[in-house]
Amino acid sequence: MSKQPLKVGVVGSAGYTGGELIRLLLNHPSVEIAFAHSESNGGNPISDIHLDLLGETDLHFSTSLNQDIDVLFLCVGHGNARKFLSNHKISEEVRIIDLSQDFRLKDNAHFEGREFVYGLPELQRRAIQSAKNIANPGCFATTIELALLPLAQNDLIQSEVHVNATTGATGAGQSPSSTTHFSWRNNNLSTYNMFQHRHLAEIGEVLSQPSMPRPQINFIPQRGDFPRGIFATNYLKSDLSIEEAYDLYETYYADHPFTHVSKRNIDLKQVVNTNKSLLHLVKHEDLLLIISMTDNLLKGASGQAVQNMNLMFGFEEKTGLNLKSIVY
Repeated sequence: MSKQPLKVGVVGSAGYTGGELIRLLLNHPSVEIAFAHSESNGGNPISDIHLDLLGETDLHFSTSLNQDIDVLFLCVGHGNARKFLSNHKISEEVRIIDLSQDFRLKDNAHFEGREFVYGLPELQRRAIQSAKNIANPGCFATTIELALLPLAQNDLIQSEVHVNATTGATGAGQSPSSTTHFSWRNNNLSTYNMFQHRHLAEIGEVLSQPSMPRPQINFIPQRGDFPRGIFATNYLKSDLSIEEAYDLYETYYADHPFTHVSKRNIDLKQVVNTNKSLLHLVKHEDLLLIISMTDNLLKGASGQAVQNMNLMFGFEEKTGLNLKSIVY
């Protein structure tokens, strides 16, 4: 473990994931934020945008990049991470954790001599520990993959999987749109990108096994009228009894500190503002239902990015991530 604080840079620091990442890094005992990059907010105090950080930091947004860092987080929009790295020469010594979708798929994981490892610790912790570059998973992808990984890893996905998942408004990013406007979103519910959400490609790759065909995932995403969190129901045909299913899941996640299996029903507030993922199983006739939940900004984005940083640099996995749920 490094004795000196890690020097960290954040690009795209004015958005939701960038702000959440700064909050986590400010409270990480082994990190120093070298810069928070934002072209549109250069020179302004960070607390002018992230109002809750007033009194927490005197940092200002920067429009320049300091190369004297150990790790660079890219909190830019999808498609913009590749553009950013094309336009800015980053030292090969600097490790990169990208929160966009640009490097998640195997066909896109190589870029100008860099190889990006898919950063789902519950799937490939060892690969992350030795990686120089990480492609952080998507929020829906994380929630659905954690629901199905124990089955996939044991060749037990042998039917179509049906997924219905509702996400909070922060999942749409900070730029305002008609579907994030309060008067539209409040007391409302809607679907979007039915059966063709962009996270399906990475979900398919993660759940594919050499001995089994890629599973068919019928995914219906929904917009919820709450700020943050993802609540997903995932079900498929299964010969497992409920006892066998719980044994499978509890065994698989026994050594993973943020994913927990509950025999009691679960609700979204248990994970909001935490890096946890909770799972609950139900058996109905020949169907196995897995309820899964994450905070889309934490385990689904910035929290998982810090978790990956901890693994890459030899810190205890939960460092800086002992967060309290909102509960009420």
